[in-house]
Amino acid sequence: MKRAVFLAGAVVIAQALLIPLFAAPAANMAPRDLPIAVAGPAAATSAITAKLQAEEGAFTITQAADATAADQLIRDREVYGAFVVTPTGVEVHTAPAASPVVATLLGSAAAENGAKVVAVVPLPADDPRGAGFTAGFLPLLLTGMLAGILLVVLVPVPRARLLGSLGYAVGSGLLGSVVLREWLGVITGNFWADAAAVGLVGLATSALVAGLGTVFGNPGVGLGALTVFLVGNPLSGVAGAPELLPQPWGAVGQHLPAGAGATLLRSVAFFDGAGGAYSMWVLIAYAVGGLALIAVGRSPRPAAQPVEPVREPVAA
Repeated sequence: MKRAVFLAGAVVIAQALLIPLFAAPAANMAPRDLPIAVAGPAAATSAITAKLQAEEGAFTITQAADATAADQLIRDREVYGAFVVTPTGVEVHTAPAASPVVATLLGSAAAENGAKVVAVVPLPADDPRGAGFTAGFLPLLLTGMLAGILLVVLVPVPRARLLGSLGYAVGSGLLGSVVLREWLGVITGNFWADAAAVGLVGLATSALVAGLGTVFGNPGVGLGALTVFLVGNPLSGVAGAPELLPQPWGAVGQHLPAGAGATLLRSVAFFDGAGGAYSMWVLIAYAVGGLALIAVGRSPRPAAQPVEPVREPVAA
């Protein structure tokens, strides 16, 4: 009875902690040092720059010479959008593929000022709002975490766990890319690059959970799940952008597998890899660290066989 009450109380406390962890970042989305470009002659852009700077801490502004330079900054993932002054008026250039939420935010600002909106890097036609990308990324985290847990629970030999994690990463990358790209159409880009990004997410998540579980047992599995999903997912910025989350949590999320994975996959799928190098190295670090933990783990010792006592022959 006491155990049942304790478990129920523990789950209720966990719920009370998880609700704000998931809900608070989404409820408090707002620009925080969001990189934006302003393009055109300085005399013509000064009013726009002043208006953006008036929202203290909301935007980081980069000056671009013209629309071409601003668009290149967008394609290089240096900025999320640009206010471009042209001879016919102001245009707002956006990158829905980088963040549909930011693109909508900039589009609303354009509508208020009668400006034309130009989507420089649009989303795929099969996923015009980006909801498919966001929803499709979640199973990559869950299955990677599940693979790591199953390797710890069902595979006792560390060497076999290594092979299992590597095999999962290869299969996850190939099949995941087929589903997301060819079937659902929520990502574009080069198939093999997409597969490599998805596979690296799978390797980082599965190896991390399996590695921590190999060395620390059940507490390690719990720590891995906490890092990959329970903390990593709400701080990933996959539904918006890291710069929309309360800081420093947005930055912290980019150093966890979920945030790094979402950024890398966006970069590879829509921007030819631009802006994804740092995220790739973050995932590689988790993958190598997890595999190293698996490698140093020890196989469980076989249970000692009971020794049958030697019976003395009974004299006739």
